[in-house]
Amino acid sequence: MLQRIQTVYLLIASIISGGLIFIFPIWKLNDGVEVFAISSTLFACLFFGSAIVSLIAIFMFKNRKLQFVLGRLAIILNFILLGFFVYQSLTVSGEAEASEKGIGMFLPIVSIVFLALANKAIKKDEDLVKSVDRLR
Repeated sequence: MLQRIQTVYLLIASIISGGLIFIFPIWKLNDGVEVFAISSTLFACLFFGSAIVSLIAIFMFKNRKLQFVLGRLAIILNFILLGFFVYQSLTVSGEAEASEKGIGMFLPIVSIVFLALANKAIKKDEDLVKSVDRLR
């Protein structure tokens, strides 16, 4: 059942976490150099981990409980990533190193929104199956 709406949401979250990190910078340094998430090993691993977990969750459509758990795991990875971004932006003092925050810092928030929508749709499907089983 790959034609469900949660597949679209999980695919969008995976594209955001795995593809848009090459397009949108996290921040810009004083000398005009844009820093992308791929330049930091920690950020890249967390982004790619979230993308891979989202892709794996797409193909777990026969096991909705595992799909739901994988969606939550991807949300947790994005919250950890967001925490690192907030810590990084707050520890850099003023104009010392990073002069401008990029839109790449908000990619985990967008990914979390789509993962939450996917989990809501998965939960809705699970409730529908349970209600049909009760009628038998």
